[in-house]
Amino acid sequence: MGLAPLFPRLYMDMQAAGWLNGFVGAGPGATDHWRVRMSGSGPAARLQRLFEGHRLTPTQRRIAHSMVRRAGDAPFLSSVELAELAGVSQPSVTRFAVALGFDGYPALRRHLREVAPAGTAVGTEDAYNEYQQAVRAEIENLQHLTELLADPGPVERAGRLLAGSRPLPVLGLRAASSQARGFGYFAAKVHPDVRVLDEGGSALLDRIDAVRRAGATALMCFALPRHPREVLDGLAYAQEQGLTVVTVADSAFAPVAKHSDVLIPGAVGTGLAFDTACAPMLLGRVLLEAMCDALPDAQARLEEFDARAAARGLFVE
Repeated sequence: MGLAPLFPRLYMDMQAAGWLNGFVGAGPGATDHWRVRMSGSGPAARLQRLFEGHRLTPTQRRIAHSMVRRAGDAPFLSSVELAELAGVSQPSVTRFAVALGFDGYPALRRHLREVAPAGTAVGTEDAYNEYQQAVRAEIENLQHLTELLADPGPVERAGRLLAGSRPLPVLGLRAASSQARGFGYFAAKVHPDVRVLDEGGSALLDRIDAVRRAGATALMCFALPRHPREVLDGLAYAQEQGLTVVTVADSAFAPVAKHSDVLIPGAVGTGLAFDTACAPMLLGRVLLEAMCDALPDAQARLEEFDARAAARGLFVE
């Protein structure tokens, strides 16, 4: 089944912006969002390509990072040696191999020996340490975002939807809560009524009811992996109550897609133990800009705030 019959509104927005390139027709083996692919054929690059596309736990990422750091030796390490190298338990190494699609660690090691035999020359990309690789990965994510925004139509539409909602609820739970709070902080300087929803549980639906009764017409959502089930439940409920959902997520195929009216994807970096979210954060600022453009009194509100801040001596610079 194609994307269009599943998510018609999302499909139209993405199609209009040309954002389906690289997704539709990619086949079941494609990764679920723009993962960074290191060029080259060195051992570290091959390991990175093996790991990408898999959602690994922090412990499993620790194992992956240890293997990348010892890329030349990785095919010849026993499970016990790898566990000691990564500072994890031996069963964690076995679970790591299974998460990558192998029957166990011996199968993973056989695969590594086949594709990255001893003596392979180290490629240029292997000159970068894991921290540099994480930065380079985020740079590539931002380059993809630059291409994505070549058509500003969906962002401008989202800005109008957010500007027209009174109040404006901003949802973000767990890993995405900081994105929601940051967006809400700045949005409150130009929008008259912003309400950040950054706590889950049974109270979340109550707060969605409250903003709907107060007149809200749209909901802004930040959704990052690992995606909490309560976010999906909250978005489904918001749509049932008539709210239009605008979502920034890590992927066009993220679980929240089916509960989003406008979804704008920004890939996260997965090279460190915890995801990095430069592209989603920047998308939040882009949406703020689009919302300001749709609010006729945004500039006046900003000037009023600056005047009050100067009078109160809020800032030292």
